[in-house]
Parts: sequence; C-alpha cells; structure tokens
Amino acid sequence: MAHRMSRGEFVALVAMMFATIAFSIDSILPALPDIGAQFSPDDINKAQLILTSFVLGMGIGTFFTGPLSDAFGRKPVIYVGSALYIVSAAVAWASSSLEMLLVARIFQGMGCSAPRVVAMAIIRDLYSGREMARIVSIAMMIFTLVPAIAPMMGAGVIALTGWRGIFVCFMLFSLITIVWMGLRLPESLTPENRRPLRFPLMLDAAQQMFAHPSVRVSILVQTLCLGMLFTMLTMVQQVYGEIHDSAHSFPFWFGFVALMSGSASLLNAALVVRLGMRRIVTWVLGGQILFTSSVLLLNSFDLSANLSFALFVSWQTAVFFMAGMTMGNLNAIAMEPMGHIAGMAASVIGAVSTVLAAVIAGSIGLLFDGSILPLGAGILTMSTLGFVLMLHMGRIENRLPA
Repeated sequence: MAHRMSRGEFVALVAMMFATIAFSIDSILPALPDIGAQFSPDDINKAQLILTSFVLGMGIGTFFTGPLSDAFGRKPVIYVGSALYIVSAAVAWASSSLEMLLVARIFQGMGCSAPRVVAMAIIRDLYSGREMARIVSIAMMIFTLVPAIAPMMGAGVIALTGWRGIFVCFMLFSLITIVWMGLRLPESLTPENRRPLRFPLMLDAAQQMFAHPSVRVSILVQTLCLGMLFTMLTMVQQVYGEIHDSAHSFPFWFGFVALMSGSASLLNAALVVRLGMRRIVTWVLGGQILFTSSVLLLNSFDLSANLSFALFVSWQTAVFFMAGMTMGNLNAIAMEPMGHIAGMAASVIGAVSTVLAAVIAGSIGLLFDGSILPLGAGILTMSTLGFVLMLHMGRIENRLPA
C-alpha cells in the first residue's frame, strides 16, 4: 500500500502504540508502595493488582478489537479504544478506593488493547514473513526501552504531584499517539478486504486458527513468555524494596536493566532472517532454563548482599532479554498463516495469551513471601514448558511437506 509514511516513521508510530502498554505498566511501579499504603495498608501485596488488572482488561479488550477492525477498519477502532483509555485514566486519577482504581485500570487496559492489537494487524496488512518479523522486532524494541525511562518518569511525577499525576501522563501520551496516527497514517484495510462482523465468520476464523498446529503452539508459548515477563514486573518492586532494601534506587536500576535488555530486539532483527524464528525462540528459552536454575541454586547459599543483588539484576535482565528475543517471533509465527483474517488472528492471539498470562502472574505475585523462591519457581516452570513446546513445534514443521 502506498502511504505517506516512510518505513522508519511507520515503525516509530507502531512502536509508540506498543509502548503504551509498557508505559502504562512500568511508570506506575514506583507508586505501588504509596497506593498500597493509602488503599490497602493491611495487605500491601494487593497493590500488585493495579498491574494485573490492567493486563486482564487488556486481554479482555483484545477479544473484540481485532474483529471490529476487520469489519470497520483499523483507524476507527484505535480512536475508540484510545478514547476509552483516556477516560478510564481520568477515572483512576479521581479514584477514592482501591476497588474503584482497579475497575478503572481494567477499562484502561481494555482501551489500550486497541492500539496494541490493531497495530499488529496493520503490520500484517503491509508486510509478511520474515520481513514482518523484522518490523515487529524493531518496534518491540521500544516496548523494552520505554521501561528505561518510565519508572524514573513515574518517580519524578510522584515527587511533584503524587501518584495521581501519573494518570494525567497516560492521557497525554495516548492523545499524542492518536493525533500522530490520524494525521500521517492512511487506513491500511481497504473496504473490499473487510469482513462483516458476524458471529459465524468470527467462529470460522477462530476454528481456522486453532486447527493450525503451529499457531496453537505459538499461542501457548507466547502465553508462557508473557507470564514470565508479567510475573517479574509484578514482583520486581517488592524484591528491590523488601529483599534488597533498594526502593530508592529502583527506578534507576530498572532503567539500566531495560537499556541492557533493549538490545534483544535489535539482535533478533539482525538474526531472524538468517536463523529463523522458531530456532531463536527455542534457544532463548533453553538459556532461560539454565539461568533461572543457576539463580535458584546460588541463592540457596549464604551470598553477600552485593552479590545477591547483582545476581538478581542479571536475572531480571535475562528475563527482559528473553521477551525481546521471543515475542516478535512468536507473533510472526502465529500471524504468518493468518493473513486473510489478520485482525481476528491478532485478537485471539493477544487475548488468550494476555488473559492467561495475567492470571498466572497475579497468582504467583500474591505468593510473595520476602524471598525470590515463588518468582524463581514460576519462571523456571514456564520456561521449561515453553522449551518443550518449541521442540514439539520443530517436530510439527519437520512433518510438513517442503
């Protein structure tokens, strides 16, 4: 499709849409102790639900945004979702209880699902195959780079305005994104390629997806990779603050880790055309098994405080690096056979993986007991299951005709 944007500007816009997720999650991490102290002083762990409620809402919204974008076009759905995101952020800003804040975060996540899912469908409208994987990988790099500044921005906003000011930043960020898109990006789904919003067609599209073995496995592995990432994000502030007594320096260490791990998407973009998507995901998950096992083993010894802290920072980097090396590839693997139903495919992939990952992360996060054992056991289990599933995907591909 001929459009006004250069490829570089297109990648930047898509990256900003993806970054809405990271910004909405990571910038609020420094506020969790303050919010917990204000709304749930008897159970500080409940403050984690501010993260998982957003992710849950994002997963729920993802079920609808893809089919709607297939029927009505990509841009109108992004406009409506962004409006819901902005209004929900305003309600969260005015919240007087944890329950009200959590409901607002669920709806904010639902609104955020529109740019997240539809951006992936737009990429599929314009690109395919390994070139699509390259575009996704570069855009996903912003997903990992935004955390480098988001917690520091959040900490700065808290210092100036209190935790409520963060929600004003959410509103401004979303407004800038939709204005940029509205002015510069033409509609990528032409009317003749749209699918009417009918339940039988939606059911047929879902059946096509789950009938494809590689797509099924890719969705499961993506769920596990997101589960690892969300579990780390859910518990990381408490690990820094309660285990390592480093709450004051948390935003800076978090930013350092994000910058270090941000190279993963660039590395993947450089390697994916030569090595292939499945092989990279398999190798990275195997490496995560070894790293997490080593962390759990070493922490069973009486390590010095500095060594224990350095080990955790390295492990956090490895988990973020894993996300950068796997998520773009897994999305591309699942989307590649589904070009004719790209919006529905993006919705099902995103919804199933995000909702299940939120449930996993929320359940593990509430088990925090002042040690890294729940976090480590959860990540080790998920990386092992993902590795086994990727080996199974390799056997599936070997059985397919050349």
